[in-house]
Amino acid sequence: MLPFLTQMRFEDATNEYAELTKKWVKGLENLSRLREEDLEIGVTPKEEVYREDKAVLYRFKPTVEEPLSIPVLIVYALVNRPFMVDLQEDRSLVANLLKLGIDVYLIDWGYPSRADRWLTLDDYINGYIDNCVEVVRNKHSLDKINLLGICQGGTFSLCYSSIYPEKVKNAIAMVTPVDFHVQEALLNLWGGCTLGSEALDVDQMVDAMGNVPGDFLNSEFLMLKPWQLGYQKYLDFPEIMGDEEKLRNFMRMEKWIFDSPDQPGEVYRQFMKDFYQANKLIQGEVKIGEKRVDLGNIQMPILNLYADKDHLVPPKSSWALEKYIGSKDYTARSFPVGHVGMYVSGRVQRDLPPTIADWLKARAS
Repeated sequence: MLPFLTQMRFEDATNEYAELTKKWVKGLENLSRLREEDLEIGVTPKEEVYREDKAVLYRFKPTVEEPLSIPVLIVYALVNRPFMVDLQEDRSLVANLLKLGIDVYLIDWGYPSRADRWLTLDDYINGYIDNCVEVVRNKHSLDKINLLGICQGGTFSLCYSSIYPEKVKNAIAMVTPVDFHVQEALLNLWGGCTLGSEALDVDQMVDAMGNVPGDFLNSEFLMLKPWQLGYQKYLDFPEIMGDEEKLRNFMRMEKWIFDSPDQPGEVYRQFMKDFYQANKLIQGEVKIGEKRVDLGNIQMPILNLYADKDHLVPPKSSWALEKYIGSKDYTARSFPVGHVGMYVSGRVQRDLPPTIADWLKARAS
């Protein structure tokens, strides 16, 4: 009996090895056919309408004859590139909003250099964002425009909306951290607010490095879920390689994940110390230049979009927004995905763009 079982196990192992080898051979053939243009991100047609230092303001080409009269300006995080919102033709928040008649602008922060280490949140919020808002307002002869802030860019947008409420018609916060001390936030450990400020000496890091390397930040994000983000996906790679479309999707995601700009040192210093470690946003103690951020000043309509399974920005961190704003027109919508799923999930791409478009159109007058 035992020799028979040993023979069966050997045959099973041999068959599995042969099957795996076939998958690797097929996968290598698919890899060899991949070209750089197959992995392009941000393919929706757009034009540059304004440039200041590294920041570039783009307007995406409208796809309907008469788009909504009030455009939306997307403010993305400084971490990673903003074109996750336009990952590929069939998974593009931007393309779907255009189809629904929304006029879309986006700020591309570019790649900060050593010369940018002294840039501050004042430069980004009272400078670049405000200047981009002015360009859009003037181009459309409007007093107010719509803002869509994503992740850290959502926090920036809330600060901006508090300081310049007269320029914002409607504000949308997407996977946006507001309360930085919720216990579920894994990044609190990184920021040091759970373990104590000694967990991360931000001053020492910035003083030593100047700009904070994007590779460092990326490795920190990956280590929050080392198995899922660092090992599991590569164990599944042989299965992915055998399907050309899945392989292209996988490689696009890898390209975006590891395309991580450096963080300007002084921006990183203030954001980590004032927001993550001291949680000043909800206390009304954040100062951007000489201007204090009071979330109570946000009285325009607010749409708060969050991901139920988000490990970077837990729902509780986003939920806090309702408690501190002054708006009486507040809407929250959740989606059953994680942080990245808000950009790439097929189900979300089906439901999220109409949610945004319908909400904006209902508040266009």
